[in-house]
Amino acid sequence: MVGEIRDLDTAEIAIRASLTGHLVFSTIHTNDAAGAYTRLVDMGVEPFLVASAIELVIAQRLVRRLCPACAQPKPVNRAKLRSTLAVLGLDPAEADATPELLAPVGCDRCRNSGYRGRIGIFEILQPNDELHDLILKRESARILTKSARDHGMLTLQHSGWAKVKAGYTTMDELLRVITVTEK
Repeated sequence: MVGEIRDLDTAEIAIRASLTGHLVFSTIHTNDAAGAYTRLVDMGVEPFLVASAIELVIAQRLVRRLCPACAQPKPVNRAKLRSTLAVLGLDPAEADATPELLAPVGCDRCRNSGYRGRIGIFEILQPNDELHDLILKRESARILTKSARDHGMLTLQHSGWAKVKAGYTTMDELLRVITVTEK
């Protein structure tokens, strides 16, 4: 376990341990999973080491969970939802299949906030040969993310939207915690 990778020395320790057969868990602050690769390269780790050492990256965010005691269904403004989904890089047509979503109300159990607890949204990136080659070419996180999405990776936005549709959180909460980047 390597705490947080903030500098080249720590990054090199983690990479060296990984390349010598150790299972290394660590954290690195980035906007998304692909950003971990570019951040390490930006720190000064050689791209071939980064590409060889990392088996999996998980990006996560915590969103406030709707209070199950008081959340109420509300009809959605489809035009606004379509627009929001497009901003998130998701299919705007999903708004047409969403007549209502749960909304916060507030009660004694949630201290009148409408939310109680938190739930995670995740983006899991497991590199393939194409991603490996892109890392070697020092491509941007945006290009790495596009390649991963083309190969089936679900983004934080996808994970969050699934939680919104399932009634665990709200679109406003999702927009509060994720960074929308150019797709």
